[in-house]
Amino acid sequence: MIPKGKRKTMRILAIESSCDESAAAVLDADRGLLAHELFSQIDLHRIYGGVVPELASRDHVQRLLPLVEAALARARTSAADIDGIAYTAGPGLIGALLCGAALARSLAYAWGVPSIGVHHLEGHLLAPLLEPDPPPFPHLALLVSGGHTMLIEARAIGAYTLLGETRDDAAGEAFDKSAKLLGLPYPGGPELAKLAVTGRAGQYDFPRPMVDRPGLEFSFSGLKTKVLHAVRAFPDAQDAAQLQRARADVAYELQEAVVDTLLIKALRALEQTGRDALVVAGGVGANLRLRERLNAEAARRGLRVYYPRLEFCTDNAAMIAVAGLARLQAGERDGPAIAARARWPLDTLRPLAAG
Repeated sequence: MIPKGKRKTMRILAIESSCDESAAAVLDADRGLLAHELFSQIDLHRIYGGVVPELASRDHVQRLLPLVEAALARARTSAADIDGIAYTAGPGLIGALLCGAALARSLAYAWGVPSIGVHHLEGHLLAPLLEPDPPPFPHLALLVSGGHTMLIEARAIGAYTLLGETRDDAAGEAFDKSAKLLGLPYPGGPELAKLAVTGRAGQYDFPRPMVDRPGLEFSFSGLKTKVLHAVRAFPDAQDAAQLQRARADVAYELQEAVVDTLLIKALRALEQTGRDALVVAGGVGANLRLRERLNAEAARRGLRVYYPRLEFCTDNAAMIAVAGLARLQAGERDGPAIAARARWPLDTLRPLAAG
């Protein structure tokens, strides 16, 4: 906890470096989010069609400290005002994680404040707490991104029960890989969503995987295969306009299939758990079609759906600050070793309150 006489509230610095975004944020327990800074490596990795781990790590080394300095300046905060430091400790790319962990631990040592390694997925789950109308506990969470598709019952901060997850590709992964098959630039998910807006219904018949059987698990690899077959069936002789229409139609049907599947499984989970509040987190949570369908169904059924603002759906340090502040306030502290984990099961976290 904060030593007496230092501050009545807690203000922390947070650092995110789990993949290809370098980010820093300053969060005050009373005043809220004071600053957040982010640098995306999209341009660096675009020519390779995906994230190159070694390049990501090298770029974090260059970007993180200037971002920390910028966040502190924007927040009008000095090192003496910081009461703790949170950083992403996993899961993620191990080299990238170590860049953020090493900087965070070094600053914590130099400034004489505690540090805490944060679970990246817990950060995503808690990102809606930054909004003016935060979700209540307990609630159901749909965590959907390029690496994860999960349904989680969140009883309290740290008290999570995994109800179902994907057996193969995550929803965001299916979007990204399908976008590549369609010749769209990296990152493919947002580009596919833009293309789908001009697509036509009824041109392709894609399945809604695993919705016809009980349970809350997902599978999206088959949809990617459907896209592959559709692309291979494009006539070679068609003109550019016809080809663009066909690509848009495939993008439309794929998005509808993924959104339908997520919607059906989320509603099933709400019914099974008896919850009436749903948090949607992760990069795919920014998909406007998914939000449109969820909001319409929630209004029809009297449910509540909570999202982070669009800029906090993808990786950012503000969400790491929320999770880190909660754990630092609860008295959690890092041990002497710098720890980063490429894999870190969410259900191994310690609850902060009784579930």
